Amino acid sequence: MRQFRPFYLLGILLLFLALALCLSALWAVVEQGPDRLAFLWAIVLTAAVGLFLYWFFSPSKEDKELSLVENFTVVAMAWFVAGVFGALPYFFYGLFEGSFTAAFFEAVSGFTTTGATLIEDIEVLPRGLLLWRSFTQWLGGMGIIVLFLAILPRFGFRTMAMFKAELPGPVAERLVPRVVETARRLWLIYVALTAAEVLLLMLCGISFYNSLTHAFTTMPTGGFSTFNESIAAFNNPAAEIVIIFFMFFAGINFVLYFRLMRGDFSIYKNPELRFYTLVIVIASLVVTANIYGDSGGDFPTVLRQGVFQVVSIVTTTGYTTADFDAWHYFSRYILLVFMFLGACGGSTGGAMKQIRWMLMIKFSLRELYRFIHPRAIASVKIGDQNVGEEVLRAVMGFGFLYMVLAGLGTLALSAMGLDLDTAFSAVAATIGNVGPGLGQVGPADTYEVIPPLGRILLSVLMVIGRLEIYTVLVILLPESRRLWGRAFKIK
Repeated sequence: MRQFRPFYLLGILLLFLALALCLSALWAVVEQGPDRLAFLWAIVLTAAVGLFLYWFFSPSKEDKELSLVENFTVVAMAWFVAGVFGALPYFFYGLFEGSFTAAFFEAVSGFTTTGATLIEDIEVLPRGLLLWRSFTQWLGGMGIIVLFLAILPRFGFRTMAMFKAELPGPVAERLVPRVVETARRLWLIYVALTAAEVLLLMLCGISFYNSLTHAFTTMPTGGFSTFNESIAAFNNPAAEIVIIFFMFFAGINFVLYFRLMRGDFSIYKNPELRFYTLVIVIASLVVTANIYGDSGGDFPTVLRQGVFQVVSIVTTTGYTTADFDAWHYFSRYILLVFMFLGACGGSTGGAMKQIRWMLMIKFSLRELYRFIHPRAIASVKIGDQNVGEEVLRAVMGFGFLYMVLAGLGTLALSAMGLDLDTAFSAVAATIGNVGPGLGQVGPADTYEVIPPLGRILLSVLMVIGRLEIYTVLVILLPESRRLWGRAFKIK
């Protein structure tokens, strides 16, 4: 029997993905939509491959403890596998004229909560397919692996390393001693916030279907909409305000919600939460002042648009209520910079995370102080807690790799004939899981201008950004190659 435990776990994951496809297919069946057969073929193929991997690579009872390399391999492979099989409904429906590369890009953009799209006219698509498109973001928001961990012990696997590899932020913090309980409570909070948003949007006059699909893409900070004009299509200020608040909530570390549920009302003292809030307030005021002075429009409308776009970009949601690529250069490039900033660690937001920026700033100030006072003993603190040198090294290494990958990606797209604004913002928006960029990939456009090879590159960057670099790059190390070398040996 061939022994490769990552394939066994991926088989289980595919079976759950087939179940998720069934939930979306149900809407297509009820509405007698033209996407019914597409879902049928996708479900059959996903379930068949999942069953094969589950049966053929099933390990012995005493062989269920994963090595560190296997943990990282499972997590990295899971996102690419989800992209491949999540693309099947689009492919079988014929959405991209038989281009599986385009379907894969759309699916990866969904699962990684990026929100970049190749679909020019979203509103002509059947509602079952649009529900699946939104549902992929909801599944990817809290993390398909975090969901997976909630049920994994039933199959005999228990591991903290997989949780650390999946959960965004410099430190994966457990809410309770057992990983499975942490995963379940994170998802419980996630579901509760999603349900609250659905209810509030319906109270604002939005239909149940649109409330559901947009809650599915707000809480994961994904940004897929069922309308070509995104949230602007609602023409509903109350709904925009609700979405602003829930984008902000989604960008907060979910550990703080757990503490709030336990009666800890001192979470407002959290340094990252304060920094996150301050950044959004100041940026909203600056951007609003800039576009109001440039356009001279109605101030309440300009304020709402400015705040909405700042919150949308900082949290890496990517919703739009205005074509910000047509704004003044100052506001456009503020938003471009914020594509690298991101929300809080432990949130559903992407990019580098504000906690890392705080640590990098404090680290730089400490090194400047040491330059003047070489014998001084100085530590980096977040609040009252000292940050260890190991964490600081990891954060600085992450920042370096992030910038290198952004630079190399920009060079690659430029070599494919794209202008610098388009190339750089496309890379920033995909590795940061933001969605819309500037230039030819602006909020009024799609990523159709990106050639097929560029779409594959950006798809990889989406996964790298979602898993925060190290988890994906570690599979290129010699230890991972040796694991693959043993994968298909006959025992």
